[in-house]
Amino acid sequence: MRRDLPFSVVTKPTGAACNLDCTYCFFLSKELLYDADGQRMSEATLRALIANQLDSQPDGDVMLVWQGGEPTMRGLAFYREAVRLGNELTRPQQVVQHSMQTNGTLLDDDWCEFLAAENFLVGLSVDGPENLHDAYRVNKAGRGTHTRVVRGWELLRKHSVDTNVLCTVNAANAEHGAEVYRWFRDELGATFLQFIPIVERVPAADLATAEQGWIGPDGARLLYRQAGNAVTSRSVTGEQWGRFLCEVFDEWRARDVGRVFVQHFDTMLAARFGQYSLCVHAPECGTALAVEHNGDIYSCDHYVEPGFELGNIHTDRLAEVLVSDQQGKFGRSKRTALTAQCRRCPVRWACHGGCPKDRFATSLDGEAGQNFLCEGYYGFFTHATEGMEQMAALLQAGRAPAEVMATHAMTAQRS
Repeated sequence: MRRDLPFSVVTKPTGAACNLDCTYCFFLSKELLYDADGQRMSEATLRALIANQLDSQPDGDVMLVWQGGEPTMRGLAFYREAVRLGNELTRPQQVVQHSMQTNGTLLDDDWCEFLAAENFLVGLSVDGPENLHDAYRVNKAGRGTHTRVVRGWELLRKHSVDTNVLCTVNAANAEHGAEVYRWFRDELGATFLQFIPIVERVPAADLATAEQGWIGPDGARLLYRQAGNAVTSRSVTGEQWGRFLCEVFDEWRARDVGRVFVQHFDTMLAARFGQYSLCVHAPECGTALAVEHNGDIYSCDHYVEPGFELGNIHTDRLAEVLVSDQQGKFGRSKRTALTAQCRRCPVRWACHGGCPKDRFATSLDGEAGQNFLCEGYYGFFTHATEGMEQMAALLQAGRAPAEVMATHAMTAQRS
């Protein structure tokens, strides 16, 4: 059986293991699901993973995605073998590509030469200027990591590695949208940006432990689950999230359309044409699986927890897992569980309720299941609609969306 459409798999070759100790990181606690000392993907599991994914994917480009934890902790030799296996096991009509999400602190010239030679797409995690980044992105000793991350960025640029920036938006940087964006653009020279809201959901009874970095008084880590309706003080609020995106959008629309690419803006523009590249704002989800170091398959990277395991790549074909009743229900529920407030919302076309993991608030009608970030999404999508409509019209006319900047400038002058 061949799937008509591609899917994605986020693979965690080191499980939850990481050399940093970012205080908002939900995934560090996933080590509790497995033997903490044995979270390293074996070569046998690596081969099974790549063979399974290539067999399950349609012809065309196939992206192998490496994440963590911190994936570089698995060592360079592991990824050399991954590239070799990809080349060996691919069908003639497939083109294997690789991407990696990293904190960048372990990169050196050898790593970057390899990443460049094998055309890896690298996502670098950095939360803006030093004072904002170091608020939560710390090492095991509690010290800031900004200097080491920027060094990693410079090495990636030195070797011309194709690199995106992934920035979380949290309580420390949420009020600095324009500043963060300008720093990426002007100081780093970054041209591809992703902004991810930090929402640390927790049962009220566990909030005190969560505030201490999910570690209790006895030193034991609390397993993060998608449960509860409280959030930590590190979390971004809906209002902050919307204001952050609006600040970035206004700066981008005025100066950088066609030169800097921001995932949320690209996604919103594509949605105007009925195209959905980001699961968070697609009508349904369920085509982005996660695979742990031992081959266990989960419904989603955010749902690596009991109740969402789908099988194992040694015994279960990914294409069949994707069309299983369990995963089908998981993906459809993004649409079927929308609140009445969401269903009648004028910006539903762009939002589609956001990620299910954040749907633990109460709607204006008193209905459970509203997105915690709803205020922000509604504010941003409403604010950006006019500009997106203009860019969509330009595209339909065969013109460049960047022309919107001239229109914006003339409107500003008249006002």
